[in-house]
Amino acid sequence: MAAIQQSLSTSISTFLGQNKLSVRSQNVSMQGKIGRIVRCVATPSTTASLCNTDQLELLKIAYKTKVSRNENLAKLQAGYLFPERAHELSTLKGYSGYGAEQGENQLRASIASTYYANVGIEEDEIFISDGAKSDISRFQVLFGSNVTMAVQDPSYPAYVDSSVIMGQTGQFQKDVEKYGNIAYMRCTPENEFFPDLSTVPRTDIIFFCSPNNPTGSAASREQLTKLVQFAKDNGSILIYDSAYAMYICDDSPKSIFEIPGAKEASPDHVAIEVSSFSKYAGFTGVCLGWTAIPKALLYSDGFPVAKDFNRIVCTSFNGASNIAQAGGLACLSPDGFKGMMDVVGYYKENTTIIMETFKSCMCEETKSPTCGTLVFNSSKMGGRISPPKANFQHKVYEGKNAPYVWVHFPGRSWWEVFSEILEKTRVVTTPGSGFGPGGEGFVRVSAFGHRENVVEACRRFKELYK
Repeated sequence: MAAIQQSLSTSISTFLGQNKLSVRSQNVSMQGKIGRIVRCVATPSTTASLCNTDQLELLKIAYKTKVSRNENLAKLQAGYLFPERAHELSTLKGYSGYGAEQGENQLRASIASTYYANVGIEEDEIFISDGAKSDISRFQVLFGSNVTMAVQDPSYPAYVDSSVIMGQTGQFQKDVEKYGNIAYMRCTPENEFFPDLSTVPRTDIIFFCSPNNPTGSAASREQLTKLVQFAKDNGSILIYDSAYAMYICDDSPKSIFEIPGAKEASPDHVAIEVSSFSKYAGFTGVCLGWTAIPKALLYSDGFPVAKDFNRIVCTSFNGASNIAQAGGLACLSPDGFKGMMDVVGYYKENTTIIMETFKSCMCEETKSPTCGTLVFNSSKMGGRISPPKANFQHKVYEGKNAPYVWVHFPGRSWWEVFSEILEKTRVVTTPGSGFGPGGEGFVRVSAFGHRENVVEACRRFKELYK
């Protein structure tokens, strides 16, 4: 198979340019698919229908979530594309060309051993996908339209938008910039970007991303322990997005399964984890990710969540590209993993450059590693955008455990800030309000870009804000 060349992704936060970072290509061969039989069967959730000893044992586990199974999935009687032919298709003679929808066994095993070796996730609990964003929508199909959802505010828009599309929400409420029937968990500088769970109502599903997009904040072990306990107390299912975990450089957990109760040798399992190669290996144009679902994660009736997700995958997905999976496997080899860490390090250096740029504009008495106040010279402002008041203070957050810098402009709308930066520097940032009402007054500055473009953008920021 031809070598796969790794490339850096770019972001609208900087400019287009040539890639100056060279990453060694690697040849990877894929083994034939003779071996494990995967069944895609959805039948009513009676004990008799589970059909094997492992699943019967699951029903003996005391803990179940309070999330009801999607009743429409329970209506299905036959396996997708006749599971009785699975053995035939697993032979060299009977192989028809399509890969396993769950992904290549070698890649699943490599992900399990690389990211989950110490937390008990096994290779058959890994589902390879065409990216985390796609799996987020598959989760919505999985749980159906009758569930309730909680989401960080601000957060990645796909959580809310897919919920709206599935019919889980009420109408958009313009006065508060929220959809009805969604619990928005406000994450602010005042609460260290971790929600006050005592104010969050009980919901079936909780979406949580750490490090967070857009704030860049990584939840601590203590915070995630509280979150898992909150999900257990409410019988909720926690969907944990770890797409930026490799950027963590302190002792914050990189997987939700590091937290007791999320996935351990006990009956109380509450979490699903979704992740991606996009931000680690520049796979934004290749699209490869995975979801980890413990076999012991159960609906309220005792039916395994992973079994229904397997059916969703088998019905709506033909599997990630063999080429993309070969690239993922290359990334998890010793040389490939080092290459990913080099890419992550490159973007973290970009983040440092952006942070230092803003810190150079701060008042001396307010500088700190994670937050600083910016004082703007009103003489630099002009044109159609009204200038801020003299000595108007601005704050910048994070930049430590994620490739994003989250900048707050108190008292100013997202449009005013976005337009000012665009018109005066020709740099495109991302308005915070696009991530939810909690993003109003913020902009996100991304470190995903070529070094010379990041440096040039920062030169322009300094010129504007000096």
